[in-house]
Amino acid sequence: MRGFTRGSSLTDGNLSLSIAPALTPGGVEENPLFFSGELANPLVVSGGLLVLADIVSSRYFKYAPVGQKDPILSAQGDRLRAECFSACNGVYARMDLFQSALEGEILYGTTNVDIGNDLRRSLLQLRAEDRLKFRIGGDGWRTFHSRSSGDGSTLTEMLIQRPVKMPDRWIRALGNTAMLHQKMKYRFHVEGMQAKAFIAMLPPVTGKEQAGWLTATKRGVALKFREEKNSVYIHGLHRLGALKRIMSYVNAVYFYAPDEAGQMMLEVCMPGANITLGVTAKSYEGYSGEGALLDSLSDPKILEYADRIDDVLNFEPKLDLDSISKSMGIIKEDMDDAIELLAVSGKLGFDVRENAFFHRELPDDPDRILGDNPRLLAAKKLMESATYIEDNIWHVRSGDADYRVIYPVDGRAEDAKCTCSWYLRHQNSRGPCKHILAVKMKKGISYGK
Repeated sequence: MRGFTRGSSLTDGNLSLSIAPALTPGGVEENPLFFSGELANPLVVSGGLLVLADIVSSRYFKYAPVGQKDPILSAQGDRLRAECFSACNGVYARMDLFQSALEGEILYGTTNVDIGNDLRRSLLQLRAEDRLKFRIGGDGWRTFHSRSSGDGSTLTEMLIQRPVKMPDRWIRALGNTAMLHQKMKYRFHVEGMQAKAFIAMLPPVTGKEQAGWLTATKRGVALKFREEKNSVYIHGLHRLGALKRIMSYVNAVYFYAPDEAGQMMLEVCMPGANITLGVTAKSYEGYSGEGALLDSLSDPKILEYADRIDDVLNFEPKLDLDSISKSMGIIKEDMDDAIELLAVSGKLGFDVRENAFFHRELPDDPDRILGDNPRLLAAKKLMESATYIEDNIWHVRSGDADYRVIYPVDGRAEDAKCTCSWYLRHQNSRGPCKHILAVKMKKGISYGK
């Protein structure tokens, strides 16, 4: 990830939140401009930034505070999006700041934002009556903060935040998160005081782990030990504790979960802004992205389609995949695989509320994608040792052993089976084993068809 040219600073009249050189529709810009205007409710924005800062500096499994990392900022024409992961990689957080809350034009680009411990303390000084004008550009996130003291004087405080780089593993996790969030389905929501009461009941991040089913009741939301209709399972309720920062501004909370109990997601709605949190099935698990999209990476045709689609992306907040597919003449199955491949490189996120991908542009090195997937490299070496026997049975020679792979005639790798220890432990929940992947590559078919 790109580094910063300066640190973040805060004065009573000028808050500058440093950003790195950005990727924009015109390429990499050392001095980008994303926005210049005024905030309608500065406390909502500062509270949202504090939520992200709390999450990114916390390890929730065996809780411990850690060094600060920097959220990713995407300007997408009608909104600003800031995204991050917890230090344990088990919590994904995103703040969407909409045009309706801003007086000024939002432009286009992606960078990472410098939010550190000193700046977090400074954000707590904002008051409801304060006015906040700000500019996001190459010289930082500069906010003109108008505040009168009791005696009419103006106080000035300067803070410099040491900039740090975004972890490379975030790029892998972004792809995995996008794929998992596609499976999320709306379960229930609460509004008004019930939404605030739910956040008030959350344990602190330092609290003991709690697990159960978040369930809608006449009084709001309750954590129950048994599943009920439309309930959402969560492991590690304390991982939502950072939301207490914005409790006063919450209008509604929406709950999402896949059909199978595991990951969950919630969306917190505020005036002009939303906070989305996604958590892994267990607090000790992370959004590692391991094995998530090995299949697409093994198909040259999908690699070509992904490159073609990437060329037309322009920081859209909501991709029209049907339109892109028709204009390029790509069938739906190949389109889905190419989109997944773009997601694994961090180029696409998924908005559950809008049921659509959005575009962000991060530095991408194809060799890094391959390097992050040693199973793919191993499968390519094993491909020549894959031998068809009969009735969709293959033998794959690996070392001194032959592994038996049953690959269905319809070509669905997710239904394939193998006798190796990896498959016995994980089946295909973490992507195909190297032996199944080698057979898939030998057959020259695409996963999921």
